[in-house]
Amino acid sequence: MITKIQFKAGAVQFDVKTGDVRGNLSAALGYLGHLADQGGGLGVCPEFFLTGFDNENMDRLMPAVEAGIQRLAEFSRKRSMAVAGSLPEQKNGQIFNTLYFIDRDGKIRARYRKLHLFPLTGEDLYYTRGDEMVTADTSLGRVGIMICYDLRFPELARRLFLDGARIFVISAQWPLARVAHWQALIRARAIENQAWFICSNRAGTDPDGLVFPGSSMIVDPNGVVLALGDDQSGTIMADIDMDLVDRVRQAIPVGQDRRGDIYG
Repeated sequence: MITKIQFKAGAVQFDVKTGDVRGNLSAALGYLGHLADQGGGLGVCPEFFLTGFDNENMDRLMPAVEAGIQRLAEFSRKRSMAVAGSLPEQKNGQIFNTLYFIDRDGKIRARYRKLHLFPLTGEDLYYTRGDEMVTADTSLGRVGIMICYDLRFPELARRLFLDGARIFVISAQWPLARVAHWQALIRARAIENQAWFICSNRAGTDPDGLVFPGSSMIVDPNGVVLALGDDQSGTIMADIDMDLVDRVRQAIPVGQDRRGDIYG
């Protein structure tokens, strides 16, 4: 069935200040407001965009994070723009790296807890892995959700595709040293799954000296890069035509032709 949905999508990138929830929220709302002023229907923010990886202090920061989520929901409702981004979530004494998708009515449509925690930075020492994949029906279509390191696992993206995802959102803190991987993997996942990819990556430098390249990307279902951020704080935006998903999938029917009977 052809879904007649068209909108503008954007990604936010900025130098997330570790532990400064108030300052990061102010910056994020400023960039999201800029997208909304341009008619944006979706704005995607980086991984842990309110806190950074302030691993030792997440318990202390959680009340401010929860208040920040309410501010973001209020923004989405007032500006009629969906907002997505990764934030710490605390439940039953555990902290998860969770991507929230807040729809244009201000309601949280999805919470996705990161499945693959990155061992090179010790993420697995501080946070609890999620245990389920998430797609969500939203005002923009069916959304598949991934966070940073998840991008390296094509099995996850394909399962989201099989669950009907037509547009993917990704939040990341992907370092400059592997920016070529970031760009190549996003294009590959878009081509493989014939879906839109709206991907936000942070810019700047963290307290350990790790440099982040920005390089947020919006890629269409053919793998064409429609918007690519530089290494500075700011936003990118592109027009999204959800009809293109159907046209690409009809032209090359990988969903129909895949051999699930052989490789699952």
